[in-house]
Amino acid sequence: MTEYKTLAIITKFWKPREDYLSGIVSAVSNIVVDGDFVVVSEKAISTVQGNIVDESKINVSVGAKFLVVFWMRIVWGYLLGVLCHFGVRLLKRLREYPMVFGSRHKQMVLEWAGFGQALMFGSEGAIDGSNLPYSLVSLPLKNVQEVADQIQREIYRCLGKVVCVVIVDTDKTYKFRNFCFTPRPAPLSGIHSFGRFALLAYVVGKFLRLKESSTPLAVAGRHLDTVKALKIANVADRARSAGSGATVWDMASRFHTSLDGVTWNVLCQIEHKPIVIVRRHSDKKPLKI
Repeated sequence: MTEYKTLAIITKFWKPREDYLSGIVSAVSNIVVDGDFVVVSEKAISTVQGNIVDESKINVSVGAKFLVVFWMRIVWGYLLGVLCHFGVRLLKRLREYPMVFGSRHKQMVLEWAGFGQALMFGSEGAIDGSNLPYSLVSLPLKNVQEVADQIQREIYRCLGKVVCVVIVDTDKTYKFRNFCFTPRPAPLSGIHSFGRFALLAYVVGKFLRLKESSTPLAVAGRHLDTVKALKIANVADRARSAGSGATVWDMASRFHTSLDGVTWNVLCQIEHKPIVIVRRHSDKKPLKI
């Protein structure tokens, strides 16, 4: 028997400037009990806070174009992608990395996260364009611990339930024995971030096929050690689908449109699961809606 049971909560798509605190409380109100873990997607919160950028307005430099033509299409498409055990479809996409769309994205990463993160092939610096329309991308939360504390307090204030809130990102953390590391910036304390050497962390993790899980960013309501936090993030990730798609390529393919052709209306038509409730199997209370 597994240690935890999970329930992914289906909600409407959270658009910018909506009241996500009330939305979270309403979503878990008839389900959550004392001691539960409420796992929330950083991406969803970042979107609803309006922490997004329109890459169509970015002015592209020669450096960004170089990253597309040489680094993405050749180095990633024929060398690093193979070392990381990418599938045939992803390798093909890298070898055909889009010039205009890709150059704007790389320029955005250079300005926001720096050259080291721009060498990554996706979610550079935790900048993410999946599950967003047009040329919009979300930025990582700067106040992630504050947000986790706020959600935990609001659940207690409105529902009287003492829960542990965990904010997670789907960017991977890799584990080698007791050493946990990730290419993304600002993970939970105890997970080592390689910052400007993100590429090295990613390639090593993928090449060695190290154990990986989603990355916890903040915990509120109780103390969790690194291993426990990673386990909670991982079981929640398995319960949650990829929404409109794991990558912008998948999203465009699903909706039969261009990389920047997905609209708000289209995204609102699919199921979104930004919240997962995780409960110990030893707790006999049923976990269902």
